[in-house]
Amino acid sequence: MIAWLRIALAVLVVAAATVVLLPFQLVALRFDLKLRRHIPRLWHRVACRMIGLKVTVHGVPEKSRPLLIAANHASWKDILALGSVVDVAYVAKAEVRGWPVFGTLAKLQATIFVDRGEKRKAGDQADEIAQRLAGGEIVVLFPEGTTSDGNRLMEIKTSLFGAAASAVPHAPEGVVHIQPVAIAYTGIHGMAMGRYHRPIAAWPGDVTLLPHLLGALREGAVDVEIDFGERIEYRAGSNRKAVAREVEARLRAMLISRLRGR
Repeated sequence: MIAWLRIALAVLVVAAATVVLLPFQLVALRFDLKLRRHIPRLWHRVACRMIGLKVTVHGVPEKSRPLLIAANHASWKDILALGSVVDVAYVAKAEVRGWPVFGTLAKLQATIFVDRGEKRKAGDQADEIAQRLAGGEIVVLFPEGTTSDGNRLMEIKTSLFGAAASAVPHAPEGVVHIQPVAIAYTGIHGMAMGRYHRPIAAWPGDVTLLPHLLGALREGAVDVEIDFGERIEYRAGSNRKAVAREVEARLRAMLISRLRGR
């Protein structure tokens, strides 16, 4: 009974925050005001608090622009956790646009939707990301291309860094900054999180969303640690595969270190 009361309270508070912030965000989106970049962070903070995500940050977000964040991806909770810390725009697969609730929230946050099955559109999609970067927005890529089990980093898809190459000509100094960011789920109810509780944190994708969401709400009290790594410069002469390998190595090192409690 207590668990269901907690779920009801969380839903009511998040819904209330949505009702309050929605008009401001709609106006900001309509007139492309910079305010649209800041409002989602307020909503994410409320959502994290009510869902039970305790976010701890290590390091600092890079201040140089254009900035592309490359983060590992275990769950929809990554979006809430990272979005509660820094004003960002996410890159998501096109089908997310049609998801109930999550699709609407993604559109309200001005998410960049990409269709990975349409190679003919790849250039246009990379250009859209480049334009957003050039406009000063921090764009988040999940270069694994899918969610993992949260215990490891999957192979990074180098093609997703085409956006950095497209943005270089528009960068004032001819450089796009890529910051690796590791998101690790390390505890639950104040105790270290083992493999038994990992399904609460991670959402591999073969589990139906609603049951997983309800399970996360019932459990609550999940510790999330976000590590902001050192930036990597992407220039006109940079090798995309080499940059991707460097990003992958740094992400893996930060994630493994945090999961091992170092």
